[in-house]
Amino acid sequence: MWVMLRRAALCLCLVQLTRLSYHVEAVELTFELEDNAAECFYEDIEQGQKSTVDFQVITGGSYDVDCKIEAPGGMVLYKEARKQYDSHTWTAEKNGIYSICFSNEFSTFSHKTVYFDWQVGEEEPLFSDKGTRAVAMTQMESSCVSIHEALKSVIGYQTHHRLEEAQDRYQAEDLNSRVNLWSVGETVILLLVGIGQVMLLKSFFSEKKTSLRMGL
Repeated sequence: MWVMLRRAALCLCLVQLTRLSYHVEAVELTFELEDNAAECFYEDIEQGQKSTVDFQVITGGSYDVDCKIEAPGGMVLYKEARKQYDSHTWTAEKNGIYSICFSNEFSTFSHKTVYFDWQVGEEEPLFSDKGTRAVAMTQMESSCVSIHEALKSVIGYQTHHRLEEAQDRYQAEDLNSRVNLWSVGETVILLLVGIGQVMLLKSFFSEKKTSLRMGL
């Protein structure tokens, strides 16, 4: 019986989470930003909606990028130069197309990999009458809220560790390339030094043979 109740609670939580996902729009993207280039992304936002943008440079150069957020009409809401990561939250003052632009125009040879997460709208509570009800939440409802908060934490941790793993992989691959190039260079130098020593020793014996013949 207890198992059936737990399954029912889990199903109810999944239904509530599915219903909740329709009230929050989110864009999560990782893209390549070439050197001396810029990329812009656009979103139609209604007046009064709250928006949050988080971004982080994963690979490339000094892990920095220029970022600018503009409202309809060209009003600048956020502008920072050469940031490795940052977050900005604002509330739309009017309807229209909002843009976020990432620029790597200050770099002439290194391209970047940029991750950003753009969330539009506020998350509604799992239970709409939570603040007005006269009685406390039931055990099933409390379980739903706990599971929901735990899942949000899991998503945040997964994103954080995924970005760290991408940075570590890029650094490891870059270090491996440098070590391989250094090893090839050392091998070439050793070969040249060995050939030079053989030629030098051979020249010594050639000079002795020539001097002996001249004495005879």
